[in-house]
Amino acid sequence: MSGKVAHIRNLAFIGHSGCGKTSLAEAMLFTAGATARLGKVDDGTSVLDYEPEELKRKITISTAFHHYTWKKHTVYIADTPGDDNFLADTRAALHVADAAVVVIDAVDGVKVGTEKVWSTANEYGLPRLVYINKMDRERADYSQVLKGLQDILEAKPVPLQVPIGQEAAFKGVVDLVSLKAYTGGAGKQMESGPIPDDLKGQVDEWRSDLLNYAAESDDELIEKFLEEGDLPVDEIYRGLRAGTLAGQFVPVLFGATHNNLGYPLLLEAVNLFLPSPEDRGQIKGIEPKSGAEVALEPDPDGPLAAQVFKTVADPYAGRLSIFRVFSGTVKSDSTVLNVNKAAPERYGQLFLLEGKNQKAVAEAGPGAIAAVAKLKETVTGDTLATEGNPILLPPLTPPKSMMTFAVEPKSRGDEDKVYSSLQRLAEEDISLSVNRNAETKEILLSGMGAVHIEATAEKMKRKFGVEVNLKLPKVPYRETIKGATKVQGKYKRQSGGRGQYGDTWLEIEPLPRGEGFQFVDKIVGGVIPKQYIPSVEKGIVEAMQEGVVAGFPVVDVKVTLYDGSFHEVDSSDMAFKIAGSMGFKKGVQQCNPVILEPIMKMTVLVPEEYMGDIIGDLNGRRGRVLGMAARGKMQAISANVPMSEVLMYAPDLTSMTGGRGTFDMEFSHYEEVPPHLAEKIIAEANAAREKE
Repeated sequence: MSGKVAHIRNLAFIGHSGCGKTSLAEAMLFTAGATARLGKVDDGTSVLDYEPEELKRKITISTAFHHYTWKKHTVYIADTPGDDNFLADTRAALHVADAAVVVIDAVDGVKVGTEKVWSTANEYGLPRLVYINKMDRERADYSQVLKGLQDILEAKPVPLQVPIGQEAAFKGVVDLVSLKAYTGGAGKQMESGPIPDDLKGQVDEWRSDLLNYAAESDDELIEKFLEEGDLPVDEIYRGLRAGTLAGQFVPVLFGATHNNLGYPLLLEAVNLFLPSPEDRGQIKGIEPKSGAEVALEPDPDGPLAAQVFKTVADPYAGRLSIFRVFSGTVKSDSTVLNVNKAAPERYGQLFLLEGKNQKAVAEAGPGAIAAVAKLKETVTGDTLATEGNPILLPPLTPPKSMMTFAVEPKSRGDEDKVYSSLQRLAEEDISLSVNRNAETKEILLSGMGAVHIEATAEKMKRKFGVEVNLKLPKVPYRETIKGATKVQGKYKRQSGGRGQYGDTWLEIEPLPRGEGFQFVDKIVGGVIPKQYIPSVEKGIVEAMQEGVVAGFPVVDVKVTLYDGSFHEVDSSDMAFKIAGSMGFKKGVQQCNPVILEPIMKMTVLVPEEYMGDIIGDLNGRRGRVLGMAARGKMQAISANVPMSEVLMYAPDLTSMTGGRGTFDMEFSHYEEVPPHLAEKIIAEANAAREKE
């Protein structure tokens, strides 16, 4: 196998929104010479945050990619979002990463966003480093961060350094392996010097802990350490690397991005402690025809296995497919097999991404993040492979949508353009889903939260020139009846020439909930000719769709046509259709009509301390709690709740639980609306119909 693969690193920067991930990645790229200037998020010069939606909000919305070379190592980086609304992008990046750098703000400590991305990194078994950032800020407190790593994230932090000072007094760090102090120097480098006298006691204590962790990861090292009481530098690194890759502990570094403090040492730590594709081992997948599990080595000369984990929709360049190469080598101007679609894909130039720019390359091997444009069949999650040796890689799992908005074009007649533009954006972002509700005639856009959907609308305006209004979706109410009646529907019109005549007698009665509609023909003796009976049914079905009480579709009704009369000349299909419709509308009014509302089955996942608040809130939303069950450290509350009460549940749950709660919901059934609410719904619906 090529020795080059051992010098490849593929990592994602993860952390809570605002912890400084992007600034840190920018500083590392600049220090390594990959960029010519130090980009900054706050002044809009960032190489990695370049979308207008990101510049406006000063947060990362979409994962950005770059790469650098440092001391013979090529490192591919993904700068991921930390905001809850965009964590689907972070999850996709972690799906294909070999490791993570977890950035934690020294002032804010371990926040909810840190917990969420840490948990995802656990799911994927990713080795990681922790970088405690913003050590120069007021109220910076690294001891609180170390405690949070242990207590909240249940990690074993192993500091590789002792900070020299804190807040405004932060000057640098003491490296516990080389026993040198590093302070900020001119340009990109830090200057080394002796350990400050006041830190010698802490350095001895922390170094002793570090040596214990390094030795414990290797039987040979532990014997040597017990005998000699110390280890050579290269063996300390070997032990720390082994423990980091095995997930036994997490090395911790300290720094302040804006003062050139700490991150040059992080560049070293990435090379020393994080895994190459070889360290991560075989990639396992499925042979598509047989379903048998197959494994491939991360060998540049092996069969190709690459996975598209992000798609960027560009109105000019077309679709850009971004993929991670796990095995084999991708070359420019080639044909590969899309294993999911069993379709060959021909493409031209191969690119490496450098923020918003692209660098043309001839080939890319294991560990590389690369991109090609205008693949015809390929979407996010698809595997690209060699035709003679296909492998299907594990699929991406998008999170469930948390919020839905109705999307209304600002210009009349733009509905189709809105729908097609949203579908293209949903290809780019797998946490978005788009559909048309045939009943309410609305285009519905579902995503992770209000900010996610607003940013999508802004992106649609910028990329496709379509402006929209976002509003809460209409609740798809229904109408039904509780009583029964017999009623005549008669339509008679006489004008100068031929008239119109249709006469029907209908029996209308309720059906059990969920039974829909039944039409029974009990006409005997030809009182209504057979050719007109389907027209009666058609008139009733159309009246049901338009609703009788408030314009909502009528359901769970049985209508029996049992009598009537006709006219030899004046009867027609149209006359009987109108007669059936008139009879049905009149009859429903006599059958104690009621409004039905959709009930959603919800599962709310929250820490135990919030259970009382959540149950009380669900009861206040007319919900019915069905049960509770422990899921690890969380509690899952199951409940049936009316849809109208939970249209804005996502932000409410976030504020009730400090962002720690999640939920999913699906349609369960329909139930009758209480009379006092039904009156209000009917009044609003009729007012809206009059306005239209």
